[in-house]
Amino acid sequence: MIAFVSGPVAAVAPDTAVIEVGGVGMAVQCTPATLAGLRVGQQARLATSLVVREDSLTLYGFADDDERQVFELLQTASGVGPRLAQAMLAVHSPDTLRLAVSTGDEKALTAVPGIGKKGAQRLLLELKDRLGEPLGSAVPGARSAAAPGWSDQLHTALVGLGYATREADEAVAAVTPRAEETVAAGGTPQVAQLLRAALQTLNRTR
Repeated sequence: MIAFVSGPVAAVAPDTAVIEVGGVGMAVQCTPATLAGLRVGQQARLATSLVVREDSLTLYGFADDDERQVFELLQTASGVGPRLAQAMLAVHSPDTLRLAVSTGDEKALTAVPGIGKKGAQRLLLELKDRLGEPLGSAVPGARSAAAPGWSDQLHTALVGLGYATREADEAVAAVTPRAEETVAAGGTPQVAQLLRAALQTLNRTR
């Protein structure tokens, strides 16, 4: 198993990062929030999980070991493959998922594209004793602060998740006041948090 990859970032796409390891470019599938913390040319270390299929080998990357562990635990539930598990982590941090499962928060799970009411109910039952309790009160999985072009990064992330350009435009507009409040308070908007807010907005409009 490849537990992690470490090296300079060679490229970043909407759903993939390429990390140079020993002269070899490793393509790693990542959530938009993880990708938002990467910069081409800078060093990065991603925890990884290798998914083996008959016709493919896919490496999934995460900001930390906790995310990877939750990614693998989610797949122990029936009907959850690596893509859906990654989508769940794109919408919610590991602790938010733990809290949702431990409190039976069906609405939190249906906020994930691809999970309906019945699917959420099944997941709550199957994952109840697997994810455990939240590890802390702080927002887990927070990435490094976004550069001034947070709106462009957020838009790219949403399109990478499969939303139409128009939907992405509307979602960015919906969370812009939140980002502006952060700037006014002297902070820097974080793409990871804005992405989750944008996805919740898109889910409500469907």
